[in-house]
Amino acid sequence: MSFERIPILTMGEFLLVTIQGEMHDTLATTLQRELTARVATQGARGVLLDISGLSMVDSFMGRMVSTIASITRMMDAETVVVGMQPAVAITLVEMGLTLPGVLTAMNVERGMELLRGRLGFAREDSNDYGESERDAIDF
Repeated sequence: MSFERIPILTMGEFLLVTIQGEMHDTLATTLQRELTARVATQGARGVLLDISGLSMVDSFMGRMVSTIASITRMMDAETVVVGMQPAVAITLVEMGLTLPGVLTAMNVERGMELLRGRLGFAREDSNDYGESERDAIDF
């Protein structure tokens, strides 16, 4: 019996999970348990779930993503799912799984921006007025 795990990386107040291969039910359940434990022990404010490595999903996987988002929300953390392949999105819709309450973004960079914005983190290139240097207007 092999022991498989999906790495959960800490990025400041966020956790990053990158799924790089197909998942079976046991691995998905282990991920859900370990991720929620890490949110609790680290006080993470956000979770970025990168599913770009998944080429297909079933109803169990769709429910697992929705459950992770619901659990983390109850623990005062936001979850953003990034990197969804078009075929995965189509499959989820065809199965009737619309994942209400699950935030999505095209890639990790946009997902981080979404988390920072939702949680009120200032952008690194912002000035004292909350504007980015490139967006500020001089009068």
